[in-house]
Amino acid sequence: MLEIKNLTKKFGDKVAVDNIDLSVKSGEIYGFLGPNGAGKTTTIKMIVGMLMPDGGSISVDGIDAINDDVEAKRQIAYVPDSPEIYDIMTGRQYLNFIADVFELSDEERNKQIDRYAEVFEMKDNLDVMIAGYSHGMKQKIVIMGALIHSPKLLILDEPMVGLDAKSSFRLKEIMRALADEGRTVFFSTHVMEVAENLCDRIGIINKGKIIAVGTLDEIKAAAKDTGSLEKIFLELTDDRA
Repeated sequence: MLEIKNLTKKFGDKVAVDNIDLSVKSGEIYGFLGPNGAGKTTTIKMIVGMLMPDGGSISVDGIDAINDDVEAKRQIAYVPDSPEIYDIMTGRQYLNFIADVFELSDEERNKQIDRYAEVFEMKDNLDVMIAGYSHGMKQKIVIMGALIHSPKLLILDEPMVGLDAKSSFRLKEIMRALADEGRTVFFSTHVMEVAENLCDRIGIINKGKIIAVGTLDEIKAAAKDTGSLEKIFLELTDDRA
């Protein structure tokens, strides 16, 4: 589903992403982990077309995401690490705007809006201006917008930030259900427990380079450590090591 080869991004003299390879399968939840400044968000922004790579290739469901970015973006939904959306709209207007972009029928969009408004307890706030939303409510409406067209590839950057415990739990249920349907979920998180319990495979990036990839058991075996993912992560990314 998602194939990345030799992906590189520089900002001036700083190499933010350094010649990385990633392969994410259909039906998989893939956790993308790394310390602050490791290159996670830069990588994600290149995948979704917000940044142009300096080298390498990105393929989404067999589509060249760099040279055929419009078609690739039709397969993707993206939840950024900060919910920056038009606050002069109501939640419903925002969701209908997203539905228009993906050319959803009235029947399909209304079904999806009703479904996710129920899941995330937003029914009473759909017709409220987004300017009046809390951070958590904005995060919910962005997630709902990402889910509305049932994407083949769902990309989330720190999606649990700002969500209450119930919404976080329900989002994790949705992520697993999408993977079980054969869709692909790629997400970054600082919460090791979430990655440990939810992900089919994990990739760890540090200083722009991929330093570990595999299932939890494979990463433990490679690290020769049977401890928690958090312990292994801290050891792998410790600059003093």
